Amino acid sequence: MLENLPIWFWLAPIGAVTTLVVAITFYLSVIKKPEGTPLMIEISQAVRVGAMAYLGRQYRVIAIVFLGLFVVFLVMALAGMQNIIVPFTFLVGGLFSGITGYFGMRTATSANARTAQAASQSLNDGLLVAFRAGAVMGLSVVGLALLNIVLLFLGLVIFVPESFWHGDAITQITSIILASSVGASTMALFARVGGGIYTKAADVGADLVGKVEANIPEDDPRNPAVIADNVGDNVGDVAGMGADLYESYAGAIAAAMALGVSAVAAKGLGMQLQYLVLPLAIAGMGAILSVVGMFFVKTEEGASMGQIIRALDTGIQIAAAGVAVLALPLIWLMGIPNFFGLWLTIVIGLAVGIIIGWATEMFTSGDHKPTQTIVAQGETGPATVIIQGLAVGMESTMIPVITVGLGLLLSYVVAGGLNQPLMGLYGISLAAVGMLSTLGITLATDAYGPIADNAGGNAEMAGLPPEVRQRTDELDAVGNTTAAIGKGFAIGSAALTAMALLAAYVDQIRFSMHHLLNQKVVELGGEQVALATATIANLSEYFDLTLFNPSLIAGLFVGAMTVFYFSALTMSAVGRAAGAMVQEVRRQFKEMPGIMEGTTKPDYARCVEISTAGAQQEMIVPSLLAISIPVIMGLLFGAAGVIGLLAGALSTGFVMAVMMANAGGAWDNAKKLVEKSGKKGTPLHKAVVVGDTVGDPFKDTSGPSLNILIKLMSMVSVIFAALTASVGTHGLLGQFFSLLF
Repeated sequence: MLENLPIWFWLAPIGAVTTLVVAITFYLSVIKKPEGTPLMIEISQAVRVGAMAYLGRQYRVIAIVFLGLFVVFLVMALAGMQNIIVPFTFLVGGLFSGITGYFGMRTATSANARTAQAASQSLNDGLLVAFRAGAVMGLSVVGLALLNIVLLFLGLVIFVPESFWHGDAITQITSIILASSVGASTMALFARVGGGIYTKAADVGADLVGKVEANIPEDDPRNPAVIADNVGDNVGDVAGMGADLYESYAGAIAAAMALGVSAVAAKGLGMQLQYLVLPLAIAGMGAILSVVGMFFVKTEEGASMGQIIRALDTGIQIAAAGVAVLALPLIWLMGIPNFFGLWLTIVIGLAVGIIIGWATEMFTSGDHKPTQTIVAQGETGPATVIIQGLAVGMESTMIPVITVGLGLLLSYVVAGGLNQPLMGLYGISLAAVGMLSTLGITLATDAYGPIADNAGGNAEMAGLPPEVRQRTDELDAVGNTTAAIGKGFAIGSAALTAMALLAAYVDQIRFSMHHLLNQKVVELGGEQVALATATIANLSEYFDLTLFNPSLIAGLFVGAMTVFYFSALTMSAVGRAAGAMVQEVRRQFKEMPGIMEGTTKPDYARCVEISTAGAQQEMIVPSLLAISIPVIMGLLFGAAGVIGLLAGALSTGFVMAVMMANAGGAWDNAKKLVEKSGKKGTPLHKAVVVGDTVGDPFKDTSGPSLNILIKLMSMVSVIFAALTASVGTHGLLGQFFSLLF
């Protein structure tokens, strides 16, 4: 197989190595910057120690879960329900994702004081330090994800003998690579849920008691929760977001590889390898162009929020334009027959990402009317702030939903789906790859946000001049918008990726049914071959994948319910952890009166411990829910039930995630608009702080976790497809009732 591998395959490892080398270079350039005064260094060290301690504790908990899942997958493999290599690639995917989170966290916590110190020189210096530190996260995600996929593919091709595969090696290899993405998705969900609970427990406690009750600034060193709040920005918005987009990126590429192989199965190994390599080549090219775009990010002193956003957008647009232009000759040179249609799918994916980013900025930036209407409603109290914020979030779903819907339809059609459905689904998966091809720079603009936020906190606590805090606030306000754009981008890519994974699930069920029926043919005799072939020829008819199938309808309802129940679990988790934080901050203010006078140092460590313990305890149930429900539905309702489940979760989860992320971002920037206008401490300010507090778990816990939920459920379904196929068309529940009646 290796001798037939197209030369363009090597774009992927070249892109991986390039991004990792640049990431290391940026990291070294950041840590060479001065860290500021001794007090700035002390504050930064406290945040770094807290963040790394939390990450280590989280990884220990996740390791136990991974060990349990590894045993489950191993038992399934020994029972002949999946390849014996799958349990090991599952661990590899989780390991690479965890390494990415570690690199990103280490850099971000080293950059906060350095960003504040750079901002004391100029706005552009502060922007470049924060952005390059964020770029380490973005480039690490892309480089390690590509490296993981490339090494897995080469290892399986070079070191596993042909006899091991018993025919059709390439299909099994792509399925195994997809299993690696399940490990990454599992890691991502724990990182997102745990990090989100941590950061919002600290944030809500710091805001409600510090700002509203004690009437002190957000990052006042007298606030006992201030260090925990700064730690939370890193564990939630750096490590959590990095793990989230790592699994989106790896999952999109793996799904496209698997669908490409299936789409041209009748055309031989050579053509299958071309379609397998295409998403890897596009991703490798996009990785290199992301690096190019990063060197165009700069601004001038006194720049407005809009100008800083445009500076970041310039880098993204250059990278996206490069992918759009160069993808066409690349696909043509690869000798792929429908090269123009497949190129259009990549352009569509890029366009979908840009439109979602623009729509997110429109509904969350303080420069635009939706967020300004929330401020206006603040004149009448927190209730109307909450009402208007919910309305803004709900209204903001229209453009992304229409855009993704059109993107799915157009990608399917231009790829040739009307004549060959599998090719249309391959087109959708390529659109997801196209959208994520510039992830290196897109994630850099996202991870930059919490670094700028921490820099502002460092400047406030260290007592730097007001102009420094003003510059970091400018960077932070932009960071809120770029973070919201990043969440919208992640959610949009999740919708495209989940659709591709749904197609991969159907394809895996077909493969599993072929395998089971072939086994039955051997048992019953050759005369059953014709019957087996006829039975499996039309999978849709075989499983009755229509809205008249009660199993599919049941799955739709359960999928929609899962989104709401998962959101309720994560919101309640934040509420409980935040409640404990509020009580602790109140206790310290009451029992240690010297805190407010500045003569007693708060017990920061106790607040860090409360957030850490709360996150570790509360993240287990929501995360295991995503893994268990697809398995239960498959066993009880069969493949139709699972497809209904995934469709219901995808449609409901996508809309809910957009609403939550944008409502939370708008509430946050409404608060910043009021603070920027000099009205801190007024009734208006207290009203928008309450809105921001409500929005915290929306935008940083439940909302961003939903996009991982829908993808992880899809991937788990793929992994357990053989188990689902083994219980028959209608599942165990159908078999039970058929025996009764």
